[in-house]
Amino acid sequence: MGAGIRILAALLAVLATAAGVAAQLRTDYYAAVCPDLESIVRDAVSKKVQDQPVAVGATIRLFFHDCFVEGCDASVILVSTGNDTAEKDHPSNLSLAGDGFDTVIQAKAAVDAVPACTNQVSCADILALATRDVIALAGGPSYAVELGRLDGLVSLSTNVDGKLPPPSFNLDQLTALFAANNLSQADMIALSAAHTVGFGHCSTFADRIQPASVDPTMNATYAADLQAACPAGVDPNIALQLDPVTPQAFDNQYFVNLVNGRGLLTSDQVLYSDARSQPTVVNWAQNATDFELAFADAMVRLGRVGVKTDPSQGNIRRDCAFLNN
Repeated sequence: MGAGIRILAALLAVLATAAGVAAQLRTDYYAAVCPDLESIVRDAVSKKVQDQPVAVGATIRLFFHDCFVEGCDASVILVSTGNDTAEKDHPSNLSLAGDGFDTVIQAKAAVDAVPACTNQVSCADILALATRDVIALAGGPSYAVELGRLDGLVSLSTNVDGKLPPPSFNLDQLTALFAANNLSQADMIALSAAHTVGFGHCSTFADRIQPASVDPTMNATYAADLQAACPAGVDPNIALQLDPVTPQAFDNQYFVNLVNGRGLLTSDQVLYSDARSQPTVVNWAQNATDFELAFADAMVRLGRVGVKTDPSQGNIRRDCAFLNN
């Protein structure tokens, strides 16, 4: 068998496995044991977002960071124990906001408070539902969430290495990382629009606003604003809104910002500055409906990444932060 044929065969095997797992997920998975699951989660998430609007971006980011490491299995929520350092304590995850974790914890508590639902619903599925709900609450598109994920049994900091895109990535690097998770370049561009909400720490874009060498793809006025907000020696905990125009709305303003040179991170602005992805950015900047449809489809595909449905691979955690005893 030639090298090309072997690569094709391996790719087809991966796609077949992904399709098989996706087929095991279904929107009515809990209909018999917890029929009101979606409304229970939605109510809990609504209360959380009313109390802490930052939970919107925090929950979306938590879902993405979970799915790209060990799959969508809530492994990012597990805490470190003994000599095992968990995913959440990897440097790439230290900036995950506590309100994202708390959104899942609150929703899990609400679900388990219903006797028929107690310990019947995985943390992974609750995170997937909560993510859809915070997006909708912020004005973004809603979509049907496939359910049936089990919670993973492994969470190691070392497993995070190389799995999450740093803010310095270019288009080729972003495309390759998403392709490794069965997501297309269009999926990647759509999912990047999660940066229409949330925050970025000064350190993640400091290299773009150095007075002696401001990134030429950045709007000059925007660069000056960022320099004023993030001067040399700024408190490392200072974070700015990723979308300076409509920071609390989930909309297509992210793409409008990129067209105007107002993408905060290198990995954002490159989607417009690279001619290969620019047409998609321009289209979605001009057509909110097209973007919303693409984003909803991409979120469904993201929710299938590395899903565990075999009891040998996972279970339903009683406490999202700890493995069952």
